[in-house]
Amino acid sequence: MPDWLIERGIGETRVARIKDGSIVEARILVDGIVPAGTELVGRLKRSGLQLIADVDGQEYLLPDGVPWVSEGAELKIEVTREIIPGVESWKRPLARQAGGTAQPIHRIAGLEQAFPGPSNKLSDAGWDDLIGEARSGAIFFEGGELHVFPTPAMTLIDVDGTLPPEQLARLAAHEAARAILRLGIGGSIGVDFPTVVGKAARAQVDTAIDEILPRPFERTSLNGFGFLQIIRPRRHASLVDLAQDRAPFEARAFLRRAAFEPAGSKRLVAHPAILAVLEGKPDWLDELGRQVGGEISLRADPALPMSGGYAEKA
Repeated sequence: MPDWLIERGIGETRVARIKDGSIVEARILVDGIVPAGTELVGRLKRSGLQLIADVDGQEYLLPDGVPWVSEGAELKIEVTREIIPGVESWKRPLARQAGGTAQPIHRIAGLEQAFPGPSNKLSDAGWDDLIGEARSGAIFFEGGELHVFPTPAMTLIDVDGTLPPEQLARLAAHEAARAILRLGIGGSIGVDFPTVVGKAARAQVDTAIDEILPRPFERTSLNGFGFLQIIRPRRHASLVDLAQDRAPFEARAFLRRAAFEPAGSKRLVAHPAILAVLEGKPDWLDELGRQVGGEISLRADPALPMSGGYAEKA
C-alpha cells in the first residue's frame, strides 16, 4: 500500500501519497482554512432561498437543507467543501448537518516528516516539479503536453502534441488522469482531446481514464469532437486552484525552500509581491528563523519572477 507523507510547514501542511518513489496524489492544506470533515457549531439563517450556517461570521451554504431546525437556532454542521481561493474565492464553503447517515468524509492519515529534517523526501519524490505544474498548468509527456486551465465552471485540460491522434489521445488520457490525481483536481473537469475517428478508438480513451482514476467519479464517453467530461467529488482546492492566489502560494513555497538552506541568518530576496505577503506574516518569518537558527531579513528585487526568490547569507 502506498504511503502518505505529511509535512507541516510554515503557513501550510503538505500531504503526498508516494508510490514507487513518485507522488501520485497530493494536497496542500492552507493554515486558516477549515478542512473538510471538520464539525462546527453555528446558527441557521436564510439568504433568499439559500440556507446558511453562520459560524463566527463565516457563512457555510447548506445545499441539503436542515429539517426540524428553525431560523436563528443553533446547529452542528460538518464542512463538506472548503473555501476555494483563486478563480472561485467568491464562493461560500459548503456544509451539511452533522450526524445522521451521510457518507463520511475521508480524512488523511499518514507518516509525519520532521520539517525541516535531514532528508527532503517530498522533493525527492517530485514535489518541486509538482509545484511547477500547479504554477504553470503545463504537463509534458513524450510526444505531447497538457495545459490545465481553472475556470469558475470547470477545470479544462487541453491536449496537444505531435503524435498521431489516436496514439496521442490514448497516452494523454493516462497522463490527464494521473495529473488530476496528482494535482488534487475535483468537481467538473473537461478534457479536450484531438479528434479520434471510430468508436473502438474512442473507447480506448475511456478505458485509459478508468484504469487510473479511483472511484467515485462519473464521466461521459469521448465524443466525436474529442471532448470528455469527468465529475469527481470536490471537497477542497486543487493545487492549481491554490496557485491562482499567486503571491501567497509562491511565498509559502519560498519558505519551504529557504527552510532547507544551511543553518544561520538569512536574507530572503524576492519579488516585491512576495515580500508584501511575508511582511504581513511576521510569525512566518519568526518560525523560519527558529528553523534555520538565525535572524531573517528581506530584500526586494523587482526583476525576479514571483517563483524566483532565493536566500542569501545575511
